[in-house]
Amino acid sequence: MQTGLLQQIQSDLSEPARVIDDLTERMLEKARDLELVEFVPDILLIQKAGKILLQHLNTLLDPDAADKLIEADGWSVFASHLRHELRNPINAILGYSEMLLEEAQEEGIQLVEELKSIHGKATNFLTSVDNVIRVTDARFSEKPDFDRKKAGRKKSKIRIPASRPPFSFSGGGGGGSKKDSILVVDDNALNRHLLTRRLEKKGYKVTSAVNGRQALDKIGEERFDLILLDVMMPEVNGFEVLRQMKEDGELRHIPVLMISALDELDGVVSCIEMGAVDYLMKPFNPVLLYARIGACLERKNLRDRERVVLKERNEAYKALLASQNTLRAELEEANKYVTSLLPEKLNTPVLDTDWIFIPSTQLGGDSFGYHWIDENRFAVYLIDVCGHGVGAALLSVSAINVLRSQSLDGIDFTNPKVVLEGLNEAFEMEKHNQMYFTIWYGVYDKETRKLAYSSGGHPPAILVGEPSGGTGRVQKLRTPGMVVGGISGMTFESSMTQVAPGSRLYIFSDGVYELEYADGRGLMTIEEFADELAEPLPIPDTQTGSKVAAMVPFAQNAQGRNNFDDDFSLLEVQFH
Repeated sequence: MQTGLLQQIQSDLSEPARVIDDLTERMLEKARDLELVEFVPDILLIQKAGKILLQHLNTLLDPDAADKLIEADGWSVFASHLRHELRNPINAILGYSEMLLEEAQEEGIQLVEELKSIHGKATNFLTSVDNVIRVTDARFSEKPDFDRKKAGRKKSKIRIPASRPPFSFSGGGGGGSKKDSILVVDDNALNRHLLTRRLEKKGYKVTSAVNGRQALDKIGEERFDLILLDVMMPEVNGFEVLRQMKEDGELRHIPVLMISALDELDGVVSCIEMGAVDYLMKPFNPVLLYARIGACLERKNLRDRERVVLKERNEAYKALLASQNTLRAELEEANKYVTSLLPEKLNTPVLDTDWIFIPSTQLGGDSFGYHWIDENRFAVYLIDVCGHGVGAALLSVSAINVLRSQSLDGIDFTNPKVVLEGLNEAFEMEKHNQMYFTIWYGVYDKETRKLAYSSGGHPPAILVGEPSGGTGRVQKLRTPGMVVGGISGMTFESSMTQVAPGSRLYIFSDGVYELEYADGRGLMTIEEFADELAEPLPIPDTQTGSKVAAMVPFAQNAQGRNNFDDDFSLLEVQFH
């Protein structure tokens, strides 16, 4: 029964195949007679596909050879192989006839009827193949089974070259831009040629590979935007190519569109599960072919743009970090320089000094200093520039250097009022990026024990006398006056006070006391801060302790946190 059935299938399919061959031969003669030489090469390809179709019918359905295959693998495997082998030449006949029909509508109208006839016969033949095998499947009562293990028997590891070109965004739009590069992988020469012709006609750059091994070599040498990959191939099949691509960190992003025959759908499903984006069925419907390729390229180019944007964002972030690190290093150097300008603490028979400086940022706007103007008179000062950062620090350093070097021409630096007026003209805010500062400036005469002072918009200094009955006598030393640099021509006032032995003078910026109480009481007042300054240190701390240092935890406890919103600058002069 099996031999008779094979002979019947051979008889049923051979007649329409011979009709296609005869029609092609007549069309070839007609094209030559009409001198339509541009059509001849493709007609010859149709003829070649027809000859291959007849050859397959003779060899694949030869009863002796076919019986052995059926006995070894079963009817379903044989039928799958038969359908696959017959569909390949039919796919070529349909494809080339469709392309020639498009061209014949314009230049070779005399061949349109022949082309339509060949296309119709090939379509009918394809239907006959499916019908014959379907009926035969039912007679054998055997359910076809796609054996992935048999399909993927070639498991030899193919090494993808390490010197592959780097990822780059092609910029193609998925609509046939020549920047879109496609690799066609198919062991059937007619199919490869047909796909290449069709895609190149649409403007794609096309490369082809005859099997999976060659495909992997080409993928390692060149970047592609899309790969059309046949499932069934000798040496290395489509499964193995897809598997190795998806295991590679960069190649896994290249979209793979599977090429399959009707009876390979189970295998296509497995490929989709492995990461293929879509599939094309042989023979190819031109509209569906271009639509699926266009959709794949559009998605791929969108992902490429996202990767480029992400890469650029990462590079920008790295550059930003590098810039921030450079800026941080420069700020640290600047901070070291500013700190180096702060005076050394003194311990002399006449007076002692102590201070603490905690900038709220890397560079603060506060600065202070003291020095002997001559052998009898000692200058002490603190300035607070508006704002923080580099600009404020530069202005504070400039002003402090002027005071230390006494570099204002015609200014008597023993007269606080005159000093502030000189600074006001030298640091006019219109000439210093709209920045100004407050200042407290005093001069102590050790012979007379008198302290002359002047302030410009600055908090008062606190003079604490010797304790009497456990409580210190507190004076607020302040004079009327605006900020320095605000208005040109401003005048300032000076005042003077007597300094008793054992008195302590505290000069500070408003950041030390303008603190929000953690318990919700509001802002600390300068009176509350001054009262704490007047409190003596606990007895255990009187020998080695520092009142200046003790004011830091006092302020931190008051606000309920360690960090300060403004610079914490506190200077102490203790008079003997």
